[in-house]
Amino acid sequence: MDNPFKKILHNEELPEVLKDKVLNDVAMIKLSIDMADLFVVKYPNAIVDLIGGGAEPKGKKK
Repeated sequence: MDNPFKKILHNEELPEVLKDKVLNDVAMIKLSIDMADLFVVKYPNAIVDLIGGGAEPKGKKK
């Protein structure tokens, strides 16, 4: 079986449209991860701090 990667031309440039699409897809994935982090981790922690009055956990005394 032939290796398809050997058929790729090494000095060929990708079209700008394809580069832009890949960069936009990566940016969308990063945005999705940031939004999930905001609502799954940071928002619940903020609510717990707000309800708990910002008290330090037991065992973390100064």
